[in-house]
Amino acid sequence: MAEEKAQDLSNREKVLLLFDVDGTLTVPRLVIKPSMWELLKSAKPQVYLGLVGGSDFPKQQEQLGGAEAGDVRNFFDFVFSENGLCAWENGKALNSHNLKKELSEDEIAQFVDFCMVYIAGLKLPKKRGTFVEFRSGMINVSPIGRNCSQEERIEYFEFDQKHKVREKMIEAFKQQLPELAKKLKCSIGGQISYDVFPHGWDKTYCLRFVEEKQFKEIHFFGDKTFEGGNDFEIFHDKRTIGHTVKSPEETEELIKGILAKLKK
Repeated sequence: MAEEKAQDLSNREKVLLLFDVDGTLTVPRLVIKPSMWELLKSAKPQVYLGLVGGSDFPKQQEQLGGAEAGDVRNFFDFVFSENGLCAWENGKALNSHNLKKELSEDEIAQFVDFCMVYIAGLKLPKKRGTFVEFRSGMINVSPIGRNCSQEERIEYFEFDQKHKVREKMIEAFKQQLPELAKKLKCSIGGQISYDVFPHGWDKTYCLRFVEEKQFKEIHFFGDKTFEGGNDFEIFHDKRTIGHTVKSPEETEELIKGILAKLKK
């Protein structure tokens, strides 16, 4: 689906539409709808398209249609996984950086130990597995565990909205490991987890790879644009025009509005 590239791209506006994935292009952790794909394909001859998310690339690929969609790095002009720590332009690698270059093994162990002890003491409706996931550019922490089902994910999210489980865990980390907290930023994303990475490695990290392209406008679309959310920094960055969305359907309407203005 994503590899259907028989399009004339020679007259595109110097405008980049840069999308979060979860809650923006797709329902959290679910697969993109055909209507969104069709809209993106119709937009590509007019503007440049990019993805930026905290997930690793295999998760992004899965949500954008998996193997049936073809390698989405060959459809989007820019793909930024783990906030841009892993980056591609037109399918070619731009960057690959690793958290282990920034933190000692002792510091990583301190953080993982904190997480496991804290989560062990939590009283939640359910706990599953994979509470701490070490990625190339960040650590992802999920109090319920990433192995939960879609129904359990929704149940936990509603519980978290009421009891602020993730917010309280982040505050506990800052209090219990203040020196390590000076190095690491915690950012809530998605429904069940939060990301942990060195300060400055939020989604604005990806903008260094598009600045030299001299886009007239960079529109960013995301759902976690509140303070503490993982879209907050890039949404407020002076280099972007930020759009807060509550659903993929709202994203579709905003894309249509931008394309309509460009045609005038």
